[in-house]
Amino acid sequence: MSGGTHKARGGWHELRDGARFTLARHLPARFDVSAEACLPLARASRLARQIRQDLWREFRGLRGFSPVILIDVREEGVCVKAGGQFLVSAPVPANLSDRIQALLDSPAHRARWLTWARERAS
Repeated sequence: MSGGTHKARGGWHELRDGARFTLARHLPARFDVSAEACLPLARASRLARQIRQDLWREFRGLRGFSPVILIDVREEGVCVKAGGQFLVSAPVPANLSDRIQALLDSPAHRARWLTWARERAS
């Protein structure tokens, strides 16, 4: 990552590079499995933390799974790539991407995430 900033917070790495924000437990962050969604404009770091928490809750039983969240901030909103990497060699469930997509598309989760991470007027 050139020209970006890196901060470790509570064992999680927060990487900023221009309009991109990545939250990962392990570096280098990589996606062995992922899904994507776009949301209204929100604070990237807060949104990433909320999504990471719910992703972890959903998949904490998957051996070796480490969540990774990438937020790409655009004028019209934010695009989220959520998923993670596997730190041990284990079979990846065939429907894992679909389950991540279902979490990202959940109206209840999205509403809660956006309430927590919405942009505040200056």
